[in-house]
Amino acid sequence: MVSTRTSGFSRPRGRFTGRSGTPAPQTAAGPPPGSGRAPRGFSSRPFPRQRGESTFPPTPDRLNPAHLATLRSVHLLGCLIAAGWAAAFPLVSDLPNQRLWGLVAAPSYALAGLLCLTLPRRFAARAAAAVALLGAVLVPLALLAVHGRHQSEVMVVERSAHLLLTTGSPYLPHPVVVTDYNPYLPAMTLFGMPRQLLGDGTAFTRVAGDARIWFALTFLACLLASWRLLRPSRDRAPLLPLAVLTASPLIALALAVGGVDLPLIGVCCLAMALAERDRTVGAGLVLALACTLKWTAWPALPVAVLLLWRLYGRRPAARTALIALGAGLAVILPSALTRADALREQVVRFPLGLTAIRTPAGSPLPGKVLAGFGPTGHSVSLALMTTGGIGVAIWLLARPPVSAIAAADLLAAGLTIAFMLAPAGRFGYLALPVVLVIWPRLAARRWSSKRPAPPHLRPERPEPALPLN
Repeated sequence: MVSTRTSGFSRPRGRFTGRSGTPAPQTAAGPPPGSGRAPRGFSSRPFPRQRGESTFPPTPDRLNPAHLATLRSVHLLGCLIAAGWAAAFPLVSDLPNQRLWGLVAAPSYALAGLLCLTLPRRFAARAAAAVALLGAVLVPLALLAVHGRHQSEVMVVERSAHLLLTTGSPYLPHPVVVTDYNPYLPAMTLFGMPRQLLGDGTAFTRVAGDARIWFALTFLACLLASWRLLRPSRDRAPLLPLAVLTASPLIALALAVGGVDLPLIGVCCLAMALAERDRTVGAGLVLALACTLKWTAWPALPVAVLLLWRLYGRRPAARTALIALGAGLAVILPSALTRADALREQVVRFPLGLTAIRTPAGSPLPGKVLAGFGPTGHSVSLALMTTGGIGVAIWLLARPPVSAIAAADLLAAGLTIAFMLAPAGRFGYLALPVVLVIWPRLAARRWSSKRPAPPHLRPERPEPALPLN
């Protein structure tokens, strides 16, 4: 094959390179600089690139997140940060379950960092993830579950299932102490049903009936399903990224001691993935489940509906909205009709700090700090939270999302504002927006929130052809 390159000529780069269809006379030298004319022998007609030819210029890729995720130094730094975070709980926390988690998880993270540093590269990441998952999740969860130790949220969910079976309502009519309040919507009682069916007579039933196990299983199943929906090619399962995410302190602590927010995280990710793939019935049912677990999931409904409307039109969006609203109302209406006062008092007023007994949820977040200044600060906190929510709603209407990543980003922004400015909140609540930002990007293998165009619809820009010899 005769080469078409000439000495001193730099091959043009781009989508297409090649020669013109009609050969033109070749000049010995190009036009003088500044003449404004293109060199003779160039054509605007595209020509497919040659086999093995790179059409992209070599650019520095050191800051690419995919490249950073393969570096030993990044793995080691992440393990050290996690170890330091876990080691702080035995020193600063006054909750015995959190102190136990920190005592078990901190050495596990440190050992995972050592494995990242010493093992061969192809084994290091998997071995470190397995050690962190074992030490930060499985071991403390088993110890706490066998001894029946958990945060009060788990007890509230399991008691609500018992109340639903015995009285027909998951809410106590006259709460006296803080643990009498049930701030969750009726669908949350599903996770307490295994305890009522299995009991707690043996070590196996104590573990198998624990609501935390079912929180975790729902979380993992929803993330796996959303990965399958968003992944461009289904070449392999996301075992390593899912293990790293689950073993991170953000998820591991919540899973081991409580985990009540984990199913909400999973169903929100799954709802956005189903909406992007035009699965209207599935998206409607998943959104109904999310909106009947906690009221904080309600913003997911308009976000997913606008995503469907932007991508597929009004009919799919309306179908999903009707399914979600219909199924959600069917779950909530029985409690709203029979125990309306208890539902309003425990699900709405109690999380907002408007009841005589205040919620124990507290962290030095801006809303909690403002609420500490008395009724005026509490009102300012609610006003700021409402203003932030209105701002996100205006942005949502002005710029509807075009992909699951964009929808998850908008939902994460709204929830972050709500959690930061609410009169009562915990740092653990921020796990929901963090996973919403991270997981769809990992699944879709892209960091931009824009929806990529299909290959046959992408515009092709012709590049100048190569000069002829």
